[in-house]
Amino acid sequence: MSAHGLFVTGTDTGVGKTLIACGLTRALAARGLKVAVLKPVASGSLRTSDGLRNEDALSLLACANIGQTYDEVNRYCFEPAISPHIAADEAGISINTDLIAADFRNLGPRADWVVAEGAGGWLAPIGPDETMADLAAALAAPVLLVVGLRLGCLNHAALTLKAIRARGLVFAGWIASAVDPNLARARENLITLTRSLGEPPLEIVPHRPAQAPALLLTAAAARLAALSLST
Repeated sequence: MSAHGLFVTGTDTGVGKTLIACGLTRALAARGLKVAVLKPVASGSLRTSDGLRNEDALSLLACANIGQTYDEVNRYCFEPAISPHIAADEAGISINTDLIAADFRNLGPRADWVVAEGAGGWLAPIGPDETMADLAAALAAPVLLVVGLRLGCLNHAALTLKAIRARGLVFAGWIASAVDPNLARARENLITLTRSLGEPPLEIVPHRPAQAPALLLTAAAARLAALSLST
């Protein structure tokens, strides 16, 4: 694969992975780069005349700039907003990480960057014996961690980083996502996260849902590009 790859994971569900993956995609595209996206597994989708459509996958697709189809972005789309492994079991489907890895590689010749977003947290199940960590390992891409700034994030972030490194994957850094605007001692939490994760955040995303469609993570995109991450 010739493109730079990135797998976006989070400390939990609902921490802003899609918001940040979209902001990075827009920012990379604004640098004149060709950017492809993947949301390979998605639960919580709507039935449309075109079939099941997931809001997160659609948001990512709208930010990419290589002319992807929806099916190229979201291979496994489930209607109920439940854990993917339960949704897949109810649908009689097995999530195949090899097929997703092939989708990821096939985008390489068309793009400078491929941004793939996971579902849920790092160890969210996608089958009886596999988790999002297995999917990330199949992609073999550097991992970007989105840390939702809320009570419990210190433990979740430290555990997630330990698990990423245990799989032998490259840690691309982390982005702080202020999902709880009323978090007590937010500054002190950021200081502790910087110490425990070994580096400052690539960017801090404030709590501003109204501005989400225009979010550009310019600083994070520049710093990631400077690392020359590739798969």
